[in-house]
Amino acid sequence: MAVGRRSDVSRALANAGLRGSEITELDARGGLVTPGLIDPHTHLLFGGTRESEVAMRRSGAGYLQILAAGGGILSTVERTRAATDAWLIAEGRRWLQQMLHHGVTTVEAKSGYGLDTPSELRLLDVARRLDDEGPVEIVPTYLGAHAVPPEFRGRADGTAAYVRAVIEEQLPEVARQGVARFCDVFCEEGVFSAEQSRAVLSAARRHGLGLRLHADELRPSGGAELAAELRVASADHLGAISSQGIAALAEAAGSAAPVVATMLPMTSLYLDLATAPPARALIDRGVPVALGTDFNPGTSPSPNLPLAMSMAWLKLGLSASEALVAATINAAYSLGLGATHGSLEPGKQADLVIWDVPSLEQLPYWLGADLARVVVKRGRVVASRG
Repeated sequence: MAVGRRSDVSRALANAGLRGSEITELDARGGLVTPGLIDPHTHLLFGGTRESEVAMRRSGAGYLQILAAGGGILSTVERTRAATDAWLIAEGRRWLQQMLHHGVTTVEAKSGYGLDTPSELRLLDVARRLDDEGPVEIVPTYLGAHAVPPEFRGRADGTAAYVRAVIEEQLPEVARQGVARFCDVFCEEGVFSAEQSRAVLSAARRHGLGLRLHADELRPSGGAELAAELRVASADHLGAISSQGIAALAEAAGSAAPVVATMLPMTSLYLDLATAPPARALIDRGVPVALGTDFNPGTSPSPNLPLAMSMAWLKLGLSASEALVAATINAAYSLGLGATHGSLEPGKQADLVIWDVPSLEQLPYWLGADLARVVVKRGRVVASRG
């Protein structure tokens, strides 16, 4: 309704006819007040865990080697397909509660651990059910092109055949279901090429879905350039983006349809990657940068978005204010929610957090600390402590 000095806010409420028992007053007691955090990249729903892969990586196995051997994403696919809806809902609820208590009020949740039509639709439906339950708001994304599933891997044309299945079988059913708001593709050498990613995303656009892209996580793959060409909502990871990719995103930033570059610094940390996303270079070129956890069981098993903000502050060269912008308004725009979420403005959804710190600079300073004292979603207190 209003933001500003007490007298101005009181006048606005009175003019709107709101007074007395209709208003709950919260005292921030000197704490920092921010918009609710928005996590624009999570793999919320999955079966099983993959702690054994840490030892495999220490023995020299790379991420793509583990995937090629049937581990990684494929290990999670096997366990997710075997999980019941009730189990997936319970686990999703568990992690959403953790996110909420870290000040997160909206999350993007990808499918991608089913890799066949019934399983992908089931994951999207579970995301819908958790969104209906609340209080954390969920933006579902279809990620059928996350990896080539086991039933296609033994074929000489396995990847091409699976891309056709995604386009001709899965996408029409996903569109018919009406849950997913976006389609994503893992564009990476050894997974899906830029050309295959273009085919899937172009088909998704024809079905009315918004577009996102896993791009250039491990090696330059042309993903950032493709993201700029298609004007996807968000290009994510970008740990190995090329100079041409940075230039393409910078050019898109000057257009009416900028591509948000979503940084996932905890993935780089967990995989001990030699390169980190060039967030500073992207910001200096005018590219809007968002921050996410990449929460998943294999490469970023953390639901703590403030910790990702700390990693961006310490490792990616972002200031405290840039980290907050990346985890609020820029994240909102990456999800198509910029007009209603991500900032404290009259007319926007009343999602906010009262933090147990006196200044913005202290928010990333306390690594992994439980600092969210009160969380408000849609104008109602949904979490509090103390």
